[in-house]
Amino acid sequence: MDIASLAGMLLGAAMFIYGVISNGGVAGLESMFDKASVIITFGGSIAGTLESHKLPDFIAGLKSITLIFKNETLNPGEAIQHIIDLSNTARKEGLLALEEAANGIEDEFLKKGIMLVVDGTDPELVRGIMETDLSCISARHKKNIEFWEKWAELGPAWGMIGTLIGLILMLKKLDDPSTIGPSMAVALVTTLYGSLIANWLCTPVATKLKVNDTMEMMMKEITVEGILSIQAGENPRVIEEKLKSFLSPAERANPADGGGGEE
Repeated sequence: MDIASLAGMLLGAAMFIYGVISNGGVAGLESMFDKASVIITFGGSIAGTLESHKLPDFIAGLKSITLIFKNETLNPGEAIQHIIDLSNTARKEGLLALEEAANGIEDEFLKKGIMLVVDGTDPELVRGIMETDLSCISARHKKNIEFWEKWAELGPAWGMIGTLIGLILMLKKLDDPSTIGPSMAVALVTTLYGSLIANWLCTPVATKLKVNDTMEMMMKEITVEGILSIQAGENPRVIEEKLKSFLSPAERANPADGGGGEE
């Protein structure tokens, strides 16, 4: 599990609860809850998000929150080293020897590229097939990101709608000054809920999904360039230097805890 996402959510909730209780006590925390405001803000924003998506995309978007808690190990250095090992095999034994090596590859994207090379597919066609695959993966990621961005956009908007409803009802009862304070407080609760939806939940989730997407796309771009370099018969050391250009200067110094291309 990615502890950062879970810790961030829990810490944010804890800071909110502490801030309320430190100023208003437990009674203040109870004042933060209003059933009608929950229905208007959460229900309305979810309804708007549903209206903005196809049902399968809406369901997939909701489920994508689990992705921010997954701690998938994506190590570009290890991926580069794996490609260098494959290039050494191809250089010593020929491209056909990669077919046997491909049997032990768990990365389906890399395995697909290797098999295209083994089958003698034209390099431009290999690039075209793999980049199409890559763009489709990115498009699926983008749909999930847009789901959370749309909800983040609609949360505060529905919070404001709830506030306007509360103000309208309050203004109709101005003949009773004792109701103004409580009515105003309830009206503002919906704005609070909208801000929480956007800033505690949706925007952080969308941002984390973007981070995951960027990392995965970089891994796959490394794979594409590595496979095409192997197919072109480039020297493993040249391939290594080419692929290390994807890494930060600190990562380039020791991309995979040791190891480099052979001559």
